[in-house]
Amino acid sequence: MSQQLAYVILTPYSLYKSRNGGILSRLISRTSLDLAAMRMFAPSAQLVKEYADTIVSAQDPQDRKIQELLRDYVLENLSPDPKTGRRRRVMMSVFRGDDAVRKVRSVVGNLSPDRRGGETIRDTYSDLIIDENDGHVRYFEPAVLAAPNIQEAEAKLKLWARFSDSDGGILENVISYSPNETPERTLVLIKPDNFKFATGRPGNVIDFFSRTGLYVVGAKVLHMSTAQAMEFYGPVREFLRNKLKDGVSAKAKDILDKEFGFKMSAEDQKALGEILGPLQGDSQFDNIVRFMSGHAPGEIPKSDWDKPGTEKCIALVYEGVGAVNKIRDVLGPTDPSKAPPGSIRREFGSTIMVNAAHASDSAENAKREFGIVKPGENNFKQVIEESFGKI
Repeated sequence: MSQQLAYVILTPYSLYKSRNGGILSRLISRTSLDLAAMRMFAPSAQLVKEYADTIVSAQDPQDRKIQELLRDYVLENLSPDPKTGRRRRVMMSVFRGDDAVRKVRSVVGNLSPDRRGGETIRDTYSDLIIDENDGHVRYFEPAVLAAPNIQEAEAKLKLWARFSDSDGGILENVISYSPNETPERTLVLIKPDNFKFATGRPGNVIDFFSRTGLYVVGAKVLHMSTAQAMEFYGPVREFLRNKLKDGVSAKAKDILDKEFGFKMSAEDQKALGEILGPLQGDSQFDNIVRFMSGHAPGEIPKSDWDKPGTEKCIALVYEGVGAVNKIRDVLGPTDPSKAPPGSIRREFGSTIMVNAAHASDSAENAKREFGIVKPGENNFKQVIEESFGKI
């Protein structure tokens, strides 16, 4: 079967309750599909209206009353707040693979007041409460939105792609703060080690970050190029070249002493470190670039350095008061063996390089990193157009 695109939209309530990690875990692990794109949206009234108009469909296996509930829910809960005019956040994820629409829909599930278990996303996270006396709906929250068939998936993806420049990206003015609060933004990268297999790890890592109480205002699937990785980790290179001098010179001294049977002076050992330290640092730097992008600089032509890499990350922008420190506290130290229990790197990391996630260490560095990985870049639209043609 040909490769399909399917989508899942997390509702404002699911994002408010920080359920994005748990939902993403189920979608990746239970469908084994490729997470092709992610984008945050603050839908305009026009986008909401056009999307709502497509929801009631004879092709949807759900009862028409449920479809009408969904339409009314979208109009009320995805539209800008009528009192303040502030737009609401939604997160859209696009999955690619064989039979993608059916697989996603089976994991999302249908809506029913007679829920029996917790197998699907909607079993766990949605609510449909009917008044037993008059049969009216007392409360309704669908948790996520997804297309019922291939044709509607294509039509709705094209619709959202058409609005993805104006209504999507790194969202502005979607969170309310008190006058004495000064929010900041920070970058998180869910690293490639989380995507080696189709497991729930990427979502589980995001779940840990939800403990900060911060808000996701930007999301992007990132294939970091070799050039991006070199620039992103550039400050680490000189640090490694200097830090490794003593260690590599001591190891080299031991080998030379044993091999040639002479004792090296402290002065000669230091001189050896001056030569070998930078070489070892450059080697470690190449390992980092290879891990993040798929290729070290010397492994591909320079003309290919700017091409998207073979490794996958998720770039997330978190916003809130004290965002940088809150994220770093949950993440833990670079070395997983030194990270405290309950931190991300202690739970999911294995080495200093393979340590689950990256987070900016200051608001200033976050701005530098934003400029490199461009989390607001619209590769969501690019993925849609690669499958369906120019929007």
